[in-house]
Amino acid sequence: MDLSQFMSYCRSLPGAEETYPHGDHAVWFKVGDKGFAMTFVLPFTYEGSEAPPFHFLNLKCDPDHAISLRESHDAIIPGWHMNKKHWNSVFMDGSLTDDFIESMIKDSYQLVFQSLPKRLQNELSQTTSS
Repeated sequence: MDLSQFMSYCRSLPGAEETYPHGDHAVWFKVGDKGFAMTFVLPFTYEGSEAPPFHFLNLKCDPDHAISLRESHDAIIPGWHMNKKHWNSVFMDGSLTDDFIESMIKDSYQLVFQSLPKRLQNELSQTTSS
């Protein structure tokens, strides 16, 4: 998966919004004004060195599942600059399949979507199905 594929997939999720709340260097995807995915779209400093865009992405995750993913995959660590209980950073090093990454993005999206008020869930569902 590359940056373009990531962004296209996130945009395809019902009610997803692409935002740049901290300038043009990082993109946040939100549903109902709550973030579910983030990555850098420009080079950035990571652990004292310059990292390329899409070096990793941050995804929200159920806390128990987050631990399981971290234990099973070297490319998944506690969320960088995020709440480490609820977020994972997924390094885009080629060790994870696109399908697996998409499933983690979808899980993140669903976790956030399900936390929204039912009224908002219904509104988002109706606007995306028409």
